[in-house]
Amino acid sequence: MPLIEHMSDADLERLALDRVVPALLEQGFFYLDNFLGDLVGDVVLEQVEHLHGSGSLQDGRLVGRTGAGTPLGTPVPVPVPQPPGVPGRNVRGDKIAWVNGAERGCEAINYLLTLMDKLISKCGGRLGKSVIRERSKAMVACYPGNGSGYVKHVDNPNSDGRCVTCIYYLNKHWDAKVHGGILRIFPEGKSYVADVEPLFDRLLFFWSDRRNPHEVQPSYATRYAITVWYFDSEERAEAKQRFRDLAASTQKQGTSST
Repeated sequence: MPLIEHMSDADLERLALDRVVPALLEQGFFYLDNFLGDLVGDVVLEQVEHLHGSGSLQDGRLVGRTGAGTPLGTPVPVPVPQPPGVPGRNVRGDKIAWVNGAERGCEAINYLLTLMDKLISKCGGRLGKSVIRERSKAMVACYPGNGSGYVKHVDNPNSDGRCVTCIYYLNKHWDAKVHGGILRIFPEGKSYVADVEPLFDRLLFFWSDRRNPHEVQPSYATRYAITVWYFDSEERAEAKQRFRDLAASTQKQGTSST
């Protein structure tokens, strides 16, 4: 496909409505290759490698089903229940940092986010009942290549507002037979799985809710990705209200106990 930065608004809208939307509605996922091109993609990769090398990436964490202790603006996927005895460090092995793109040294990442936003905006109101007006910060993630992965999980199992998961991959010369690291999607109600290799300059979309449990298979080379979540406005507003109600109730209980 043409590089997205060189596409006219009409071509971009055609891409969104003829390819992205139908694929999401029919199979629940879709990916584009050659999204930024080598030149810009290389700069994004350099900035991600710098974040990693500077120590900005911290161990990814897990939360309970209620998301207790996690700020509402920080979406954290929740694992599908695992057999007893599976330690948390074996559930999720990535290191992450949250960025909004305005940070010094993240200019190319911000440019990537701008183009992703532009493409999603062209999907308009065609994504079922979802109306998308905002997204999360970007989660820059690295699997360090020691066989680490992420067990089967759902990004949004509890109606927190996340509608579409969007992942940009940054891995040059990736050979899944050697390096592993495949994202395997288990589309709800389907008899097949979908394996997506984390190839350089590939952009992947899929539904964030229970329609798409997925896993990151063990990676044996350094594996980089940038993920954002686009929010359904109505569900997000309801989630924020639940969070405010919970916070008020907790505060009231604390006051009563003093």
